[in-house]
Amino acid sequence: MSLTVDEEEIFLRRIDQYRGIIRKVAAGYTSTPADQKDLSQEIMLQLWRAYPRYSPDRSFSTWMYRIALNVAISFLRRNTRLVRQTVPLDDLARELPDESASAGQDDERVAILHRLIAMLDPLNRALLLLYLDDRSYREIADILGITETNVATKLSRLKERLRQTLTKQEE
Repeated sequence: MSLTVDEEEIFLRRIDQYRGIIRKVAAGYTSTPADQKDLSQEIMLQLWRAYPRYSPDRSFSTWMYRIALNVAISFLRRNTRLVRQTVPLDDLARELPDESASAGQDDERVAILHRLIAMLDPLNRALLLLYLDDRSYREIADILGITETNVATKLSRLKERLRQTLTKQEE
């Protein structure tokens, strides 16, 4: 199924309007600029391929997030080494340097948060990224294909885990 010139133009306008989604997902699932570029291109390709099946009954950004996250998770699985080195969150918190300056401490907390997010499994990483993007529980549930109750439960557990790790770091 090919697109008309008008449909292509609408697609490109929508992609331009929501391009931040692609950047956020690519940054959340990769660690190097080259990988971010590769993942962004793969997401764009899959969005283009899927667009003829897009239904205007759904929010475009929700549809776009769902595809972007599925592509990112597949990308992560393809590019992750078979032997993974895992570090318990408690160990990570102990290894991080202690910052005493307020501004430096805020920067360090953000860096710790990024490292913790990078250590999450793909579903929890997607969940947290969507939450940090101020998506409603309903939107998150729709994007990830889980229930709103499951979203609330998982987010509560994730936030508590992150809170405990950050608190241990401050001690």
